[in-house]
Amino acid sequence: MKRVLIVEDQADIRKLIRMTLEFEAYEIHEAADGAYGLRLALAVKPDLVLLDVMMPGELDGLQVCQRLKNDPSTRGMKIVLLTARGQARDREAGQAAGADEYLVKPFSPLQLIDTIERLLETA
Repeated sequence: MKRVLIVEDQADIRKLIRMTLEFEAYEIHEAADGAYGLRLALAVKPDLVLLDVMMPGELDGLQVCQRLKNDPSTRGMKIVLLTARGQARDREAGQAAGADEYLVKPFSPLQLIDTIERLLETA
């Protein structure tokens, strides 16, 4: 069973993502901020991380992404950045941090599932 970590500070969005993924065969873990998300990613070693970009606290999604991609033990994790910011420079920042995919909110549940399945096929 593939492991997915949802790192999102807004509980309602986290719940919607979890409900979308519950129809699939995933082991789901959740974190409400970047620092906890990073610790959880290191502990559970998910196959894929759904990572909000803008979060309060010491680490935002770009920083978490960069740390996971720079760590040899987590480099292979697939990371999908989730954000309301869809400008070219925002996408470039995500790419520079090492993200595998970039979804702009609001995204459809089908778009989310398609993205996850495509990334996990290559994992």
